[in-house]
Amino acid sequence: MINKQILMVGLGHIQVSKTPGTIIKAMALGSCVGLVVIAPRYRTVGMVHIVLPDSKIDKDRASITPGYFADTGIQALMDEFKKRGVHNRRDMIIKIAGGARVMAANNSFDIGKRNVLASKKQLWQCQMAPLAEDIGASYSRTMWVEVDTGRVFIESPGRGRWEL
Repeated sequence: MINKQILMVGLGHIQVSKTPGTIIKAMALGSCVGLVVIAPRYRTVGMVHIVLPDSKIDKDRASITPGYFADTGIQALMDEFKKRGVHNRRDMIIKIAGGARVMAANNSFDIGKRNVLASKKQLWQCQMAPLAEDIGASYSRTMWVEVDTGRVFIESPGRGRWEL
């Protein structure tokens, strides 16, 4: 029997694993975006927990924690896959969740929507697109991916659990 190991992905952090029995998990994705990469052929999965769309507002933070921003985090996640021998982006499946409007009264500063758009822009520049997404609305999500199966799950208080 394989012991389950949970790797938590905090704000702006990146986790990548190919260790059997591992689950990579990000909690409380409100306006943040959880972006999962699955490389089934390599049995490797990873996740970045994106907080803000653009690193121009804090270059120092971007150099220390590149996952904090969509424009630096997605590339940093791809670099982690390259380190593990996954070089061809056609071998990767992308799934995203989050980007909620958690402050409904403030439509002008919809950071969730901006995070989603910035994440998709970065993917498009890499000639990639998400295969599945659970984005927007006004509720928080927890997202996790299993190394063994590559399956991605979402859970939200009062809404249950579903597969993405």
